[in-house]
Amino acid sequence: MRICIIGCGGMGSIFAAHLARVHTLEVFAYDVWKEHVKAINESGLRVTGEANFTVEIEATTDPKRIPRCDYGIVAARGMDTRNAIAGAAHLFDEKSAVCSIQNGVGNEEILAEYVPNVIRGTTFAAGRVTEPGQVTYEITGETWLGPFEPAHTPMKKVDELAAALDRAGMETIAVEDARGVQWTKLIFTSSTFPVEALTLLHHRAATSFRPTGELLNSLLEEGGAVARALGIQLHHDPKDAVRARAQAPGKHQASMMQDVLAGRATEVDFMNGAIVRSGEQAGIPTPLNRTLWALIKGIEHSWTHP
Repeated sequence: MRICIIGCGGMGSIFAAHLARVHTLEVFAYDVWKEHVKAINESGLRVTGEANFTVEIEATTDPKRIPRCDYGIVAARGMDTRNAIAGAAHLFDEKSAVCSIQNGVGNEEILAEYVPNVIRGTTFAAGRVTEPGQVTYEITGETWLGPFEPAHTPMKKVDELAAALDRAGMETIAVEDARGVQWTKLIFTSSTFPVEALTLLHHRAATSFRPTGELLNSLLEEGGAVARALGIQLHHDPKDAVRARAQAPGKHQASMMQDVLAGRATEVDFMNGAIVRSGEQAGIPTPLNRTLWALIKGIEHSWTHP
């Protein structure tokens, strides 16, 4: 089986490294970050933190150098999805399938414009690139896969990819309907990520400080109301995920906080923006999500229009 990882940031590199340890799999990594790709090719891809190993893997900034693949795993940030899949779409045919493990919702719709079979994926693991060629696996967690309904992706494809990931050490569960898991994480991330990015409080601090803790609870309830109106059965209460992440060791920084500190665009359109759009569709007001979306967009605007 040949698999291409598209977007080798934190989780993309972690998935690529684990898959590369399975001798029956042929794994390629595609990313536009030249320094990261160069370091991987010269010294291997090193994983630290929850796992500690180094693997050799073929990485490239030119998808034309990659042969046809059975599966693709897209880990690029939401705003980069279209460019990423547009460059790599030729790697996949009607027998292939491409899976998103990205934050938020709306990425699968973009992928479906370019490839016939799309898999809806959600991972609760977390990691970040600490330097070119090295990624820190910060938090372990399950990955859930299911068919992207409008694409009518065969369940067999989902099962096969889930089995490969599970063999690679990434605990993966295949389900017929992955929307509930995806929305559970969406509500979690759209509540915690922007609050932490705006306050610069790490997760445990944001949950324990009463004003931000109360805001988080209100955001969780607002997102849950939208999910119920859409008829989506959540996998579990997002409040449980908030509490569990608060108990994790270390001072984990949400990816949106990392983006704000680095002065780069965030995925807020695929998180809070998605809840706002879904709320409009379902007739549910979302003033808190709309406010956080506007504030994060305002920060982004300030970088180019101070």
